[in-house]
Amino acid sequence: MTSPDLNLLLTLDILIQEGSVVGAARRLNLSAPAVSRSLARIRRAVGDPVLVRSSRGLVPTPRALELREQIRQAVDQAQAVFTAFSACLDLATLTRVFTLRANDVFAGGYGGRLREHLRRYAPRAVLRFVSEGDDDTAALGGEADLYIGSMQKFGADIKVQTLFTTPFLGVARAGHALFKGDITPQRLVAYDHISVSRRGRAQGPIDTALADLDLARHVSLIVPTFHAALFAVADSDLILPAMPEHMVPGAQRLGLRAFAMPVPLAPVAVVQAWPPRLDNDPAHRWLRQTIKQVCAAPQAA
Repeated sequence: MTSPDLNLLLTLDILIQEGSVVGAARRLNLSAPAVSRSLARIRRAVGDPVLVRSSRGLVPTPRALELREQIRQAVDQAQAVFTAFSACLDLATLTRVFTLRANDVFAGGYGGRLREHLRRYAPRAVLRFVSEGDDDTAALGGEADLYIGSMQKFGADIKVQTLFTTPFLGVARAGHALFKGDITPQRLVAYDHISVSRRGRAQGPIDTALADLDLARHVSLIVPTFHAALFAVADSDLILPAMPEHMVPGAQRLGLRAFAMPVPLAPVAVVQAWPPRLDNDPAHRWLRQTIKQVCAAPQAA
């Protein structure tokens, strides 16, 4: 019996994550033809196509989906074995792709400073942000190294650390008529609003607060990300309520002006969460500490 090539497990793991031979080749530092040959070997070894072509690229077969978690665990265990042989973490030579499941609020507010920190101390490491999905906590089972966002209903085994708590502010273009007087709830609802929701929802906590005052707003634009909302505000008389405070410096660079909301909105705690399999991983621990440090540092306006 021929001994299996365990390198194929890593290739298969990356291929399932990327859904692309080219993307997998980039992460593995290999050529696309080399990854294609490895995929052919994988198919022969398991007796299954594993990945099939669709309009969205390569998608896993049902058999590959069944094996995905087992493959991920095997790769993690192998990496843990080699990590255990290392007495210390050599950041200067660390070649690792860290996958962070986070929305544009975190990526836009902290991604640049976080990458700059890695450039100084771990120049060969790569940050890979992936957008939030319908089940962010499930991603910690294999796709993501960290979830960063608002508190979720995590499993009992998931590790969670609070990064910061952010209040909400409103935003409008600097010359907006809203700023020509006191900003009251009544004047706030006199202008059209933008709603930010990746699920396309127009309503949120602000509507509950306004309803308590017998007021309602008109949402005329719904966008999936805060950064899309900021650009829309810059070119219109729309108002963006409930923007996280740490996004203010970016908004100001677009010529926007922030204001205190005239209705009460509870602040949101932003956390980082990770699976227990990565809790004692030295590189992952360093990344978590770095993220905590970057989030605690004051931002430049």
